[in-house]
Amino acid sequence: MLVGPGATAAVVLGIFGLLIGSFANVVIYRVPEGRSIVRPPSGCPACGSRVRSRDNIPVISWVVLRGRCRDCHAPISLRYPAVEALVGALFAGVGLRFGISWTGVGEAALAAGLVVLAFIDLEHLLLPKKIVYATLTVVAVVFVAGAATGTQWHRLLVAAISAVVPWALFFVINFVSPRAMGFGDVRLALLIGFGLGWLGAGYAFLGFIVASVLGSVVGVTMIALGKAGRRTPIPFGTFLAAGAVVAVLAGAPVVNWYAAQIH
Repeated sequence: MLVGPGATAAVVLGIFGLLIGSFANVVIYRVPEGRSIVRPPSGCPACGSRVRSRDNIPVISWVVLRGRCRDCHAPISLRYPAVEALVGALFAGVGLRFGISWTGVGEAALAAGLVVLAFIDLEHLLLPKKIVYATLTVVAVVFVAGAATGTQWHRLLVAAISAVVPWALFFVINFVSPRAMGFGDVRLALLIGFGLGWLGAGYAFLGFIVASVLGSVVGVTMIALGKAGRRTPIPFGTFLAAGAVVAVLAGAPVVNWYAAQIH
């Protein structure tokens, strides 16, 4: 562990998270359109003007520019600073909880990938497999390194089992009723199960339960308000991501309480 859990780790990871959040916006905007996330450099969608370095400071630049392009004054979506602030806050929360460690880095990478997937699914009802697998690869490499350096192979085994079980369950649901669950959710279940399983099987179980409850509450509420029907597709990947983040940052009391009850 480089830095223990606490304020220092939260500040360091939080600042890094703001930078990652800026890149996350590029991925959210370009991947659904099939565009490269590397080239061309970021520019205004309205006039095409390249974003200057001084206008590319996370959150601050949006505030200074009052949410408008410096050149054409077209409005810049609030989503950009929101994503940057969200990723920064999640990274800070991970630092506060796990410090700068193999676990902290892995869970931060998971959180960043889930934010990207959540926003894309919310807007496009799409969970790009390249993002799911890229995030899974990064998280897996970090946790394998953590297992090797800390002789914690049992945690890696639990993570693998926690990934396969929900993946298999979601796969069956998709096979029986593809309209009830898309295959993107099946892939996402593998990623979330692995990321949460490193912390313990209880965290993975809690994450999926929270996601189901959130999805049900929002779905029922929208139907009651006449905003959706029973056949209206919902971005379940967004709820899966939210449930996973809740489990990582706030799941310990619930998991520990449950463990105490069964012993």
